[in-house]
Amino acid sequence: MSDTSDTPDKRRYADQAYDKLESMISTLVLRPGAPIVESELIEHTGLGRTPTREALMRLVACGLIVQQPRRGLLVSDIRLAEHLDLIEARRVLERLIAGTSARRATPQQREDLLACAQQMAAAAQASDLTAYMQADQALDHVNHAACRNPFAVAAVIPMTIQCRRFWYAYQHQGDMSEGARCHLALAQAIAAGEPTKAAAASDALMDYLRKYAQAVIA
Repeated sequence: MSDTSDTPDKRRYADQAYDKLESMISTLVLRPGAPIVESELIEHTGLGRTPTREALMRLVACGLIVQQPRRGLLVSDIRLAEHLDLIEARRVLERLIAGTSARRATPQQREDLLACAQQMAAAAQASDLTAYMQADQALDHVNHAACRNPFAVAAVIPMTIQCRRFWYAYQHQGDMSEGARCHLALAQAIAAGEPTKAAAASDALMDYLRKYAQAVIA
C-alpha cells in the first residue's frame, strides 16, 4: 500500500518553490535569456530536487521558461510587441475574477485583500519596490483563492507574472503610487461585496497597465 501521508507537504513545498522561482523571474534576478541551472535553483529554494523540478515544469507551462534545442532551459524573453495584446486578454479574466471574488470571498479574505492593498500603498509611499512587489503577489494569491474559479486563475497567472516582470524591467517609467491606488480601489470593492464596482476597478487597473505599457513601447 502506498504512503500518501506526506502528499500535502510535498504540494506545499512545490508551491513554495514555484513562488520563489516566479519571484526571481519577475524581479529579474533571473533575467530574460538566462540559462536555468537546476542545482543553483535547488540551493536557492532550499526545498529539494522534486519540488524545484515541479516548479520549473509549471513555469515552462506558463511560458516563463522555454526549452531550447541543445541549450536546455532558458528564461523567456520580454516581448514588447505582444504586451498590449496580453493586457487585453488579461482584462477579460481579471474582470471575471474580481466580480466573482466580490461575491464569493470569505470575511477573512476580504480583510486580507485590504491589508495587502494597504501594504502596497505604504510601500509605494516609501519607494520600496521589493515590498511593493511582495504585497502585489500576496494580493493576487488572496484574490485568486477568493474567486474559487481555478480555470480563470490558471489562465491568468502567466499573464500576471509577465506583467509583473514587465513592470519591474521598466520601473523607471512606472508610477507605484498610481498602481497602489488602483489595487486599493479593487480591494475595497471586493471587500465591500460589490461585483460591479470590483469589475470596474479591475478595468481601471488594466487601463493603467496599458497606459504604462504604451509609454514604454513608445
